[in-house]
Amino acid sequence: MKKILILYTGGTIGMVKNPTTESLEPVDFQDLQKKLPELALLQMDIDVESFSPALDSSDVGPKEWKRLAHSIARRYDEFHGFLILHGTDTMSYTASALSMMLKNLRKPVIITGSQLPLGDLRSDARENLLTGLTFAALYDENSPVIQEVAIYFEYKLFRGNRSTKFSAEDFDAYQSPNYPILAESGVRLKVFYENLLRHENTQAFTIDDYLCNPEELHFIRLLPGIDLGHLSYLPNIKILFLQVFGSGTLPQRQDIIKPIQEFVSKGGKIIILSQCMQGGVEFGKYENSRIFPLLKAISGRDMTPESAWIKAMHLWKHPALSSHDFQAYFEKSLAGE
Repeated sequence: MKKILILYTGGTIGMVKNPTTESLEPVDFQDLQKKLPELALLQMDIDVESFSPALDSSDVGPKEWKRLAHSIARRYDEFHGFLILHGTDTMSYTASALSMMLKNLRKPVIITGSQLPLGDLRSDARENLLTGLTFAALYDENSPVIQEVAIYFEYKLFRGNRSTKFSAEDFDAYQSPNYPILAESGVRLKVFYENLLRHENTQAFTIDDYLCNPEELHFIRLLPGIDLGHLSYLPNIKILFLQVFGSGTLPQRQDIIKPIQEFVSKGGKIIILSQCMQGGVEFGKYENSRIFPLLKAISGRDMTPESAWIKAMHLWKHPALSSHDFQAYFEKSLAGE
């Protein structure tokens, strides 16, 4: 019998409707078995840790990411797998953060949520929770099938740091635009083993919860006609994300180029991301992208904005790295991102 730890942070999946007031209230997950008698059919030994109070996902940030990482590390040897119940809006940020913090992870950390509350008649919460648990307990003999941080949503299992929420209305709310799914749920579970992350080294599992001050990061989505003169009024910014057009084109106007040059001359780092959901940036593909190497820009390739943001927080001023290491480490894969 597999032992699974559920970490409940909050979100729609943990809500039930009060029959008297008809308002949504957090469910007592210590009483989860009564709410979901199907859990007995899974033949798992389930324990639950809950955030108190439960948090809307918009309130989940660096402090909560570290709390989750330490909860998993503290009980890593005790459980076969972990299921995090989370609001959908920032789930990809949490998945990306945990993928960076949980070093040499060799057990499943599955994150799921729902678009409708657990107590709603048409809710997707029940299936997401039950199948999320199934993936958390999925072993091939003595080896976990999933050995990374993954998001399960609407019959699909995604690499967490490759996923993004793209719909506020559909049950099928998540996509992984630049990486294939890890598994899917139907009549049977179908796992795509060739897409799974495996760590080649033999180092033991550990955590690294370092994150820089997010106030040193700034994100700009380029719009036609925009200028970047305001950069001079942001002296504390050290990392500038530029979400540019297509596969990486930048307007060749001085009110854009000159502020970037001044920013770089003062030691700032520029990370280039695409505004497109699919594909990534390719320096030099078009004439208007040839300037990026001259600006000492860093390619975000096909990373999601969520993952790129978290990765920069994890690497910038990391005590184990020098400032010269930042670009080299950012441009290599740390957790399949």
